[in-house]
Amino acid sequence: MSVGVKICGLTEERGLDACLEYGADWIGLNFFAKSPRYVTPVRAAELARRTSGTGSVCVGLFVEPTDAEVTEVLDAVPLDVLQLYTSPERALLLAQTFGKEVWLSCPVSSRADLPVQCGVQRLVIESRAPKDASRPGGNGLTLPWDVTAGWTAPAPWILAGGLTPGNVGQAVRMSDAPAVDVASGVESAPGIKDPTAVKLFIERARSARIA
Repeated sequence: MSVGVKICGLTEERGLDACLEYGADWIGLNFFAKSPRYVTPVRAAELARRTSGTGSVCVGLFVEPTDAEVTEVLDAVPLDVLQLYTSPERALLLAQTFGKEVWLSCPVSSRADLPVQCGVQRLVIESRAPKDASRPGGNGLTLPWDVTAGWTAPAPWILAGGLTPGNVGQAVRMSDAPAVDVASGVESAPGIKDPTAVKLFIERARSARIA
């Protein structure tokens, strides 16, 4: 089964076009103002228009958003998915309010932290952020990949955190991840994607099951 690939934190056309050219399944746009990959709704709309008709799905990342914040983005950007850092209860409420597919980001430290139930469509599993971190994810920290090996997930899930073209194949094999998510691991600078790295990441993720 082919490994799904999400490239997150797109801010510019060259990187986005590389994601589309090499077949990323999901394109991530970050609406958390403290992130170096933050985009305004207006800028996100410009980028999202480039995905029209390509088959790639637009995912908007939010951290503890208010209804008004989500509404402002959706009024400008035709997002397919809301990826949320919030509680499971709040995620379910936002799914009901906006009628969108919702992914819940789940930072974990050990196997005991892995979710056993899920009320939304997908989980994003990543390493828990340090206590002094300014943002809950996107810190480039690698989860011990064998934490999820053999885990009976309550919903489809994506492995995130510290992935690069150099380690994604091993990460997929050790974690049994059906999909992977990368941001800084394919960048030449924060928010600036390197097309060559994007290409290698997607190729190596896709081939991991047969390597």
